[in-house]
Amino acid sequence: MKQPLKHRTLSAAIVDQLRQAILDGTYPAGSQLRQDALGDAYGVSRIPVREALFQLEAEGLVRIVPQKGAIVSELSLDEINDVFDLRRILEPRLLAQSAPRFGAEDFEGLDDIHRSFEKAIKARNVSEWGQLNADFHMALYVHAPQPRTRAIVLSLLQTSDRYTRLQLSNTKAMGIAEKEHAQLIALCRAGKVEEACRFLERHIEAVRKDLLQVVANAPKGRRKENS
Repeated sequence: MKQPLKHRTLSAAIVDQLRQAILDGTYPAGSQLRQDALGDAYGVSRIPVREALFQLEAEGLVRIVPQKGAIVSELSLDEINDVFDLRRILEPRLLAQSAPRFGAEDFEGLDDIHRSFEKAIKARNVSEWGQLNADFHMALYVHAPQPRTRAIVLSLLQTSDRYTRLQLSNTKAMGIAEKEHAQLIALCRAGKVEEACRFLERHIEAVRKDLLQVVANAPKGRRKENS
C-alpha cells in the first residue's frame, strides 16, 4: 500500500518509514529489501530508495551485499559492544557540558518525555519505546556546544533502537529504565552534575550488559555471533 511522503526530501521520508518497518519487525533480520519493490510501494523511482538504503546501512540497520542488494541486519553482539562503548564515552561528556545550562523549561521538557516514556511502557506501546528513550537522552545533551558529537550520539541511539525495544520487553528492565531516567533528572535538577555523569555511564553500561544477555539468548536466526 502506497503511503504519502510529505516531509523533508523523498529519501529522508523513505528512511524514516523503512527504519520504522525494520524496528517494528515488518522486515525481520535477513529480509531482502528490493529497490524496485520499495519504489513501487512508495510510488517513487529507485534513486531516493537507493539513497535511503545507503543511510540505513550507515545506521547499521541493513547490509549492502553484492549480487543481493540490501539485507536487514541481524542482531549483533559486536554491534552492541561497538555502539555502547561509544555511548559510554560520549554521552557523559555531553551531559557535563549541557546540564549546568539547564533552566526550568529544560526540566519541564525532560519531565514530559519521562511521563510519555512511562505511559508507553505501561501501555506496552513498543513502537514508541526506542524513540522516547532517544528523545530523553538527546534532551539531556541539548545545550552541549558539540553539534558533531550530538549528531554521532543521535545516530548511535537510532542504531540501538531495536536493541532498546528488545531489552525493554523484559518487565524488570522496564522498571529499571523508568527509575534510572528519573534519577538522572533528579541529579541534574539538584545541580549534581558530576554525580549525574557517573550515574549515566553506569546506566549505559548496565543496559549494554542486559542487552548482551538478551541477544545471546535470542534464537540464532535473529542474531549474529561475534566474529
